[in-house]
Amino acid sequence: MAESNYRIKTIEWQGDEVVMIDQRVLPLEEEYIHHTTWQEVADSIRTMVIRGAPAIGVATAMGMALAAMQSNAEDYQSLRADLDAAAQGLFETRPTAYNLGWALDQMKKIYGEPGEPGEIRARMKERSQEILEEDIAMCMAMGEHAAPLFPEGARILTHCNAGALATGGYGTALGVIRSVFRRDPSIHVYVDETRPFLQGARLTAWELQQEGISCCLITDNMAGYFFKKGEIDAVVVGSDRIAANGDVANKIGTYTVSVLAREHGVPFYVAAPTSTVDLGVPDGDHIPIEERPTEEVTCMMDTQVAPHGIAVCNPAFDVTPHENVAAIITEAGVHREPYTESLAEAKKGKD
Repeated sequence: MAESNYRIKTIEWQGDEVVMIDQRVLPLEEEYIHHTTWQEVADSIRTMVIRGAPAIGVATAMGMALAAMQSNAEDYQSLRADLDAAAQGLFETRPTAYNLGWALDQMKKIYGEPGEPGEIRARMKERSQEILEEDIAMCMAMGEHAAPLFPEGARILTHCNAGALATGGYGTALGVIRSVFRRDPSIHVYVDETRPFLQGARLTAWELQQEGISCCLITDNMAGYFFKKGEIDAVVVGSDRIAANGDVANKIGTYTVSVLAREHGVPFYVAAPTSTVDLGVPDGDHIPIEERPTEEVTCMMDTQVAPHGIAVCNPAFDVTPHENVAAIITEAGVHREPYTESLAEAKKGKD
């Protein structure tokens, strides 16, 4: 089997600091940002220092642990007030990523009941580390569940970055690709550049190069060309939120890829942990879609490429209907229609 060469850590504790690789400057620079306050973590989530729903969940948990350490409260009620304020601030950073709210719920299970402040602080930091380790384990399980779905020598298209950088490590969609590669080094990956933030060009291409996985970068509007030529055997993407019926919110442009895949009879797979599945949302129409700053569209890596003053729409995500999804892969297995049943079964006992 091919062995992984990937050694970069997306996020980790170093003492009482939360350290993240700055994904805004990759692949040309490798820089790390140290955080000592929850406000700094919130800013890093908001400004895309860290991104990807699972990674945002880990960062949120660690941010809450920092909030507990920041607080000078000596009694439970004062500590809870400080933590509730931090939770609200973190919740407002990225509204589409369901893992963010899930991580806040995990932290609230610890501080929601009266207790000794020192014990609450210690347990919150411990739980945030557990969430990081659980995320990596879930990603590896997803990869093992999904690997048999791909034919030998598969040519796989992926959109955005759902790799180690988008998680605690290993990756969801790229975790699947890593697991397939370990069994079959002859696979080839087409990488959509993913405008406007270029997560595919900057991050996915870089991760695949680190691994030595054969890949080719294409612009988003080239995907149809390769589908029509019969050069794509499967698509695998991640997700920021999955509705109860299997509708999938992911980076803008994912829906377009799913339509192309369906038109050409190519299976379209989604890889995400069960913490991304939101059974409280019945379908994709109820998933909030984040609107990002206009400069991401009018500029290319800080260089203005559009007329000044032009009107801009910049939704960060779109929703792929469940009818376009061949299977949803979680750490619990490979789930197929009807998703209302298979996803509900996967979520049992997870929250």
